[in-house]
Amino acid sequence: MLNKRLAVALTMSGLLAGATACGAPAQTAPASATTSTAATTAALAGWELDPAAGAQRIKAAGLDILTAEGTAEHYHAHLDVLVDGKAVTVPAEIGFSFGADGQPNGISALHTHDTSGVIHIEAPTPGLKYTLGQVLSEWGVLDGKDATGAPHSGTGGWTAYVNGAKQNAPVSAVVLKAHDEVVLSFGTAPSRVPSSYDFPAGL
Repeated sequence: MLNKRLAVALTMSGLLAGATACGAPAQTAPASATTSTAATTAALAGWELDPAAGAQRIKAAGLDILTAEGTAEHYHAHLDVLVDGKAVTVPAEIGFSFGADGQPNGISALHTHDTSGVIHIEAPTPGLKYTLGQVLSEWGVLDGKDATGAPHSGTGGWTAYVNGAKQNAPVSAVVLKAHDEVVLSFGTAPSRVPSSYDFPAGL
């Protein structure tokens, strides 16, 4: 499920062996998605992805930089990030490393391909657990490195929900499971917390 630019770049650099692991065309969120649409996405500063630091963030998340998507484990979860009830776009290309030419040259087992909020777990080793904290590390947010006190600077004040159920554990400890709908909420909670996501066919 690579977008066109990534598919071309990864194919040229040998990161893709034949067809992509997901086997579905790239797309943005379905029309039925609750929050990750252009109409509701808030353009909030500090949430942008810095491609130049992709490799370092993958390593900081405790993950390996792979030369192809893994095939031993393959499932998907969905992430919504809300600040005072407004959606923050989950960037494409979380979990990718990039060369000096700006083209992808590596990928982790935990990544995004587009801005739909779908998190891909495509791992070379079966049975390992992957967490929301690792996604946030690869994204470079909520890591405590920003001293501004803005919502994206740390995990304080954030609440996690999984399939509509509030989690009591730290948000970084939430384990990603197949077809989970994970919501990260800061400040004023939405009137309705999304409890499911309409995954596209094949995911």
